[in-house]
Amino acid sequence: MAAGGSVFAANGLSGSAPSSPRGGSTASERRALVGEGTLQKSASMTFGAGPITVAFPSWVATLSIIVCWYASNTGLLILNKWLLSSYGFRRPVFLTLCHMLACSVAGYGVHATGLVPSQPVRSPEQFRKIAALACVFCLSVVLGNVALRFIPVSFSQAIGATTPVFTAILAFIMLRKREAWVVYAALLPVVVGIVIATGAEPSFQLTGFTAAVIATAMRALKSVLQGILLTDASEKMDSMNLLRFMAPIASLALLPAVALLEPSVVKEAVDMAASEPSFLWLLLFNSFLAYFTNLTNFLVTRYTSALTLQVLGNAKGVFTTVLSIAIFQNPYTSSSVSGYMITVAGVGCYAAAKRHQTKIAAAQKQTAQI
Repeated sequence: MAAGGSVFAANGLSGSAPSSPRGGSTASERRALVGEGTLQKSASMTFGAGPITVAFPSWVATLSIIVCWYASNTGLLILNKWLLSSYGFRRPVFLTLCHMLACSVAGYGVHATGLVPSQPVRSPEQFRKIAALACVFCLSVVLGNVALRFIPVSFSQAIGATTPVFTAILAFIMLRKREAWVVYAALLPVVVGIVIATGAEPSFQLTGFTAAVIATAMRALKSVLQGILLTDASEKMDSMNLLRFMAPIASLALLPAVALLEPSVVKEAVDMAASEPSFLWLLLFNSFLAYFTNLTNFLVTRYTSALTLQVLGNAKGVFTTVLSIAIFQNPYTSSSVSGYMITVAGVGCYAAAKRHQTKIAAAQKQTAQI
């Protein structure tokens, strides 16, 4: 997630585009999700015992999913910010618990329909690995919500865009994985941009800034750990199946955290619901929106290419930033805007450099096999 946004982040609660699980979907996965030929002609989804075919042009399906992705991701970020600051419900750990509980319930419900292909946990060892990922994931989401309590969504988005920097650093430290010099060079504007944006941010607040930076680092750590822990082909999972198993574990981990850090939150929530009944519905909507954000992230990876994902992800970050400034009227300077745009441009250059290096590596491997 970019701070407080998509629960994964996503991969994000993240300003960047979601990454396709396992580097891309297989033909069988695509057929299981939307039926043969969906990308070219029509969409076909299977629910329950039998198939329900809905025929419409592929561009309509793709556009609809992208719109839902933008709306849910941006809506979740802004609603989180509103609840945690303007509305007065300043309980980020409890809010994260609500998100995880909703993801647990909705995750198993959606898998029961057959909309998302089911992947089981195959061994106790795999479950322990998933539990470790769940703890890192949980911490990143909590800190992302903590950040939203103190800093604007726009600043949070700018910090979240630096995830590739942390991923490259952690991959080098933990895996000794070296990138080509052009990839590291592409990360320079990301760093320079966020330094400029931070120095010029009128609403800078140390607690929120620190939480956002650590949340971003935790998202990168989860990505690297996932590559380390789930190395066997039989253990790899797509994002929705991983969320289905991680959300209940995260919920259990958050219960003692809520009791320790926010002991009066249940009473506060009950009092707020009694004085303003709409609060309960708002909290419920916000919680299930967290799951819907992850579901649309997952579907977008199936309907678009890697390049389209990157462009859409960068544009989404800018869109969310502009909309949040319009709604919350937080102050900004030309330097803070320039810094953020430099960071976004750097992320785009980084993604392009990574794709280029991947193609070179694949070509070299193919040549070696010949």
